[in-house]
Amino acid sequence: MNANQQVSKQATGSNLQTLHESPDMWKFFVYSFIGAFMFFVPVTIGEKNSIMLDHIVSYIQTYAAPALPYYALIIIAAGSIYPFLSGTWKKSTVNIIFSIFKVIGLFVGIMLVFNFGPAWLFDPAMGPFLFNKLVVPVGLLVPIGAVFLALLVSYGLLEFIGVLMQPVMRPVWKTPGRSAIDAVASFVGSYSLGLLITNRIYKEGKYTAKEAAIIATGFSTVSATFMVIVAKTLGLMDMWNTYFWVTLFVTFLVTAVTVRIWPLSKMKDEYYEGSTPQPEVKVSGNRFARAWDEAKATLAASPTLFDNIKTNLMDGLLMAMAILPSILSIGLLGLVLAEFTPLFDWIGYIFYPFTALFQLPEPMLAAKASALGIAEMFLPALLVTESALIVKFVIAVVSVSSIIFFSAVVPCIVSTEIPISIPKLVVIWIQRVILTIIFVTPIAYLIL
Repeated sequence: MNANQQVSKQATGSNLQTLHESPDMWKFFVYSFIGAFMFFVPVTIGEKNSIMLDHIVSYIQTYAAPALPYYALIIIAAGSIYPFLSGTWKKSTVNIIFSIFKVIGLFVGIMLVFNFGPAWLFDPAMGPFLFNKLVVPVGLLVPIGAVFLALLVSYGLLEFIGVLMQPVMRPVWKTPGRSAIDAVASFVGSYSLGLLITNRIYKEGKYTAKEAAIIATGFSTVSATFMVIVAKTLGLMDMWNTYFWVTLFVTFLVTAVTVRIWPLSKMKDEYYEGSTPQPEVKVSGNRFARAWDEAKATLAASPTLFDNIKTNLMDGLLMAMAILPSILSIGLLGLVLAEFTPLFDWIGYIFYPFTALFQLPEPMLAAKASALGIAEMFLPALLVTESALIVKFVIAVVSVSSIIFFSAVVPCIVSTEIPISIPKLVVIWIQRVILTIIFVTPIAYLIL
């Protein structure tokens, strides 16, 4: 009898027997259910149908509106000061640049909150857009989401799903089965929460650098909530389900290709320095029994609920501190370049051969809109609001599937420990935009 068969045999037996042997297994069900419910189950409250986490954030935004700009400014100030207090600002050239941008973000935040500065900054599509649509929601979503994240990822559910999903994730996307929960958390929750999960699991030694980079650039896209805003902007809500599922399919199809080409294909399969490597063991025999066994082992080593929430809340606050100042500096720079320079017209020529080849109406406009996504994912939609339906549909999918944009996702990734450089992120973005246009345009012609 080999080792896997022995483990499988030991893991078999009724769930009642398992629960009798492990009286704390109620935590697996109760805590995991609460975490999954908060992230993944849409609930209708009033006239709004969304996940509970979004309802909580919306409630706070509604009833604590006067205090939120000051809360966000405190997080921004802490984020801009923290690199200098901790000494991380001088670790590398990238750290130095982003630390300077964070200080700039603090000054921009002060001007926006206290209402002084150049007139162009207060254009509704500039500073107010970034502050109200990104800074405040992300500043609430990340720390609050981190609290419920503690319930979702620390009591065995991650390992349980990981074992069950292993036959799918590894062959298609070259990532462990446990990464399936990252993908769902990003699409239903938020890219920032997805990255929070990815970074934590990477630092624990459960992902290699390559796996973490694949997940960060291939799964951590904007949430369904953000997609609703894009669909509303482009008049696609009457075909919401079609748009959502096509976007989901195309995004993951593109990822299946990018993991097989440079730069992702050449990244090293090395674990986080100082961590204890915990590679996913290939399972044979009774997969469900092995999944249950993995969940029990994780639960046995899990921290207390209070300690777990405290750790995750701190991680969430640190990530919010890293993201918010960067949104107000790098994101604003992207909007300014899009508005006042021809930079994105030039970048659009990268994609023009593909928009023209697939015979999209107004191919140059579609190419420029695709290029705008590198600055901020909402910008492509704003450019094609008056275009043909097929252009609007393709650009709506491109803006989500391309994943990487400088106003938020790039600062998020750089603020993690995942070792992938900004030039490589730009290359992956170009690959994703081109592949998305190639995959989604024929689909759009078929269904529209």
